[in-house]
This record gives sequence, C-alpha cells and structure tokens, in this order.
Amino acid sequence: MTLRIGIIGTGWFSKVHADLLSSMDGVQIAAFVGTSQEKAEQAVQGYGAARAYSNVEQMLDETKPDAVYVCVPPFAHGEIESQLVQRGIPFLVEKPLGTNLDKPRQIMLEIKKSGLITSAGYHFRYTDAAIKAAEILEGRRIGMALGYWMGDMPQVYWWRQQAGSGGQFIEQTTHIVDLLRCLLGEVDEVYAAFAHRAMKDLHEGVTVHDVGTATLKLKSGAVATISNTCLLPEAEKIGLAIYTEQGVIEIHSDKLLVKEKGKTTEYRNTTNPYLRENEAFIHAVRTGDASGILSTYEDAYKTLEITCAALQSAETGVPVKIGE
Repeated sequence: MTLRIGIIGTGWFSKVHADLLSSMDGVQIAAFVGTSQEKAEQAVQGYGAARAYSNVEQMLDETKPDAVYVCVPPFAHGEIESQLVQRGIPFLVEKPLGTNLDKPRQIMLEIKKSGLITSAGYHFRYTDAAIKAAEILEGRRIGMALGYWMGDMPQVYWWRQQAGSGGQFIEQTTHIVDLLRCLLGEVDEVYAAFAHRAMKDLHEGVTVHDVGTATLKLKSGAVATISNTCLLPEAEKIGLAIYTEQGVIEIHSDKLLVKEKGKTTEYRNTTNPYLRENEAFIHAVRTGDASGILSTYEDAYKTLEITCAALQSAETGVPVKIGE
C-alpha cells in the first residue's frame, strides 16, 4: 500500500522531510500547504503529482492523506493539529508544539483519549550519540548536567518576536531540554533568569531575550543548568555534558565524547537522525507499531512544560514547579 503524505509548511524542514520521504518505497508526497498558493506551488516542484494548497482544510478534504507533517513556526501551531486529531489523521509535528501551553494541553489530552499515532521532531533522540549515551549511562550515578545552545539570531521575522517564536529557550534550546529529559528523567522544578543585552539595539522589532540560564531540579535528585544566547555573530556550541561518578559524557550534534580516567573516547554519528525519525513514524502509520517513535506529542508536551516554566520563572523571579 502506498502511503499518501500531506506536508503543511514550505520552509527548510518541510523539504528535509519531503526529500527523505520521497526516497522511501511505498510513500508518496500528496500535497504541500503554504501560507500562499505561490509558496505551495514552488514547494511541490520535483515531487511528482503533489498538489499545492493554501488552505489546510481543503487539502485534507481533497487529497485525504494517510498522514501529515506539520512544519510551521511556533505561533502557527494549534488549529492545524486540532483538525488532524478530529479527523483521526496521524501526524509528525516539528518542535516546539507552540509558544505556550494553552492549546497544546488541549490537543495532548485529545490525543491521549484517541490513541492517535503522533511523532514530534526531537531529532537529537535519534542520533547515534544520544543512543550510545543512554547505553553508557545505564548503571551510572548521574550527578549533574550542563546544557548549552550558544549561537546567533535566526534571520526570520517571527523568530525575533516573543509572540512568534516563544523565545530562544522555547524554540531552540528545547532540543537540549528534551535530550536532558530523555537521558536523565523528568524535571521537578525550574528557576531561570533571562535578559535583553544586545539584540534589541542591533535588530528592529526584537522582543525575545538574547541571554538566559535555567537551573533544573530533577525528580531523580540530580541537578542541571541549561544556558543559551542568540547574541553571538555565529554559532559557537550546542550540546549537553553529563557528569557521573565515572566521568563526563558530552553529547554534541555530530558526536559523543566519553571522558574517564584521563582518556577521551569519541563516537561519531554515522546515521541520519532525520531518516531514523521518519522511518519510525512511517512504520508506525503503516503497521500500527509505534515502538520506534522516540518522542510522541504527549512526550513533547512535557518538554514544552519545562521551557514554558523557564520563561515564567524568568518573568516572575521565582522558581516554578512542573505540572502545577
């Protein structure tokens, strides 16, 4: 059976997924939905008989996709996912689930009731580095972790606006928060401090913070600090360092470093994590076996809870308990 896939969004991630899906047997790109008909028509070029739409509901009615990929900016999430849940259409959604918890909470509860197959785009979980790190951490006592996303400001209008992206911690650093949850377990409390330092003066219309640090207490008793900035002229480093009684485990976007007893062992990523992510989702849609999906919508909601708690703490100056 050939699976027909609808893709909502016409940005870079839409093409990443479309290219991978196009290379799979029994998978067809049925349609793209753009914010304009022109953008959608540009996106479908090179994808066979894929149709272009500027309206989500019309695409769903006319093409009747077996699954949908939601690749839109943070502020655009909510109504799209609600329509998919109501129609019972499995979907993969790019992170974050939104700029706040309101709509995602409602969608998460609806998905929980229905049992709909979903996947969230936390590709770090699918890297060789993260998978190997989880294996090495088995049986070790984790003391603390230091996470970081130190980079520049993406040059898209919605990213620099708080209402558009939710800010760096919610839009970008969410990957590090999610990786922390994946490897160290759930978070109990968050205390954060964010600030405006340079970007407001350098770029027009900036309302997001350009530096920030969050301290997290984990349910296991371990502690973590995750910091980010978008004021640098270019990306400096992204990753998560985990400190155990046997040494340090550092996860980077392209590799894993294991430091113990004066020796460093390097493990390079050899598999495309986006391909793994897509194969797991497509397999689940085709067979009903979702065991290969490493982050569902429900799980991604827990990561959003933490990133939103960090923003709340930074704005109020007090720690925030997760789930309250």
